[in-house]
Amino acid sequence: MRTSKLSRPRQVMPVLMMLLASLSLGLAACGGTAWQDPRQITENEHQVVAASNDFGLDFFREVVAQSDGGNVFVSPLSVSMALGMTLNGARGSTEQGMLAALRLEGLDRQQINQSYLDLIELLTTMDPQVTLEIANSIWYRQGLEVLQEFIDTNVTFFGAVVQALDFSDGGAADIINAWVAEKTHDLITEIVEKPIDPMLVMFLINAVYFKGDWSSQFDKSDTHADTFHAPQGDETVQMMVQKSDFRIVETTDLSAIELPYGHGLFRMTILLPHPDVNVDDVVASLTPAQWEQLQAQFAGAGEREFTVYLPRFELKWETVLNDVLSALGMAEAFDPNRADFSGIVAAGGLFISRVRHKTYVRVDEEGTEAAAVTSVEVGATSAQPDIFRVDRPFVFVIHDNHSGALLFAGKIVSPPSF
Repeated sequence: MRTSKLSRPRQVMPVLMMLLASLSLGLAACGGTAWQDPRQITENEHQVVAASNDFGLDFFREVVAQSDGGNVFVSPLSVSMALGMTLNGARGSTEQGMLAALRLEGLDRQQINQSYLDLIELLTTMDPQVTLEIANSIWYRQGLEVLQEFIDTNVTFFGAVVQALDFSDGGAADIINAWVAEKTHDLITEIVEKPIDPMLVMFLINAVYFKGDWSSQFDKSDTHADTFHAPQGDETVQMMVQKSDFRIVETTDLSAIELPYGHGLFRMTILLPHPDVNVDDVVASLTPAQWEQLQAQFAGAGEREFTVYLPRFELKWETVLNDVLSALGMAEAFDPNRADFSGIVAAGGLFISRVRHKTYVRVDEEGTEAAAVTSVEVGATSAQPDIFRVDRPFVFVIHDNHSGALLFAGKIVSPPSF
């Protein structure tokens, strides 16, 4: 694929934490107050945002590469937050693998946690015309001796709700899923399956909710049936249309446009490949350097009047991220025999069983509503105090508890059925 030869110094801004149109950024509404420019981000935040950009683009490319060629919608911010909480319990080479996957090598734990905290505060208070809500929670099996330091760190820096539940009770999953539904405004209502697997001992969950109105909205009366040229053949879609001033960038491979929300701090960037360029090739070449290059071109482009046609659409999407995150460098965290999460439970014996990711997006004439939930499921390599699984050869004894007489004794290697 051809790539542009333009280059520029690294530019890091909070908006770049999101990947193109992942749309999981926005701000909490604060009605009636005068809008002011957001504060400048700190040097530590610059570093974490740069790392988040690298992770987000690498993550998106890997998800697309491992997908079936269909639609994909992810929230790098949500995944980064859920893994950021989990990172606080990782130790040794497991921690190093997670740092590598998140592109956070070279930053210490305090820098990382403080920057997550500061960015949550910044992003959720920046534009009163756009809504962003970020919520974190940790749910663990009753009886699991979770280290207080792990809990305190995630409460302090991620604002996490932490609660012990009886995972053997069918209502435990309902409690967690109710939290997810509340934090996503019912756009996503389930992330934990019932019944909860007996070997799962913890869920670390991030939820992101976004709602932003276009700075320049589409007129519903102009929306009409039109043709969309899909790979499998032409389809009929509801096409929105408006004429307004926008920034457009052209490269050898694509055309790009920015559609701003609210005061313009948050935007949907659309990359439209030229007719002879495959969309997967555009994704494959979308490196942090190329993304920054596009941002520089947008910064230098003046607004011009364009007529924009954009399909109205709604998408629900989900995936399991184990293979994607393993490919990014944190395979050890998923290995029951090698993972080290002794920062969660001192005795260790924990590993990441599954990272589940669900997203929703609706793009219409008024704007965009989106949500994402990421759940890091932590399993145990051995039975925890409230779990006793007789799933291997065992010995049993029948005895008189009063006299101590042994009545029967046996060994079962293969339990006979009846």
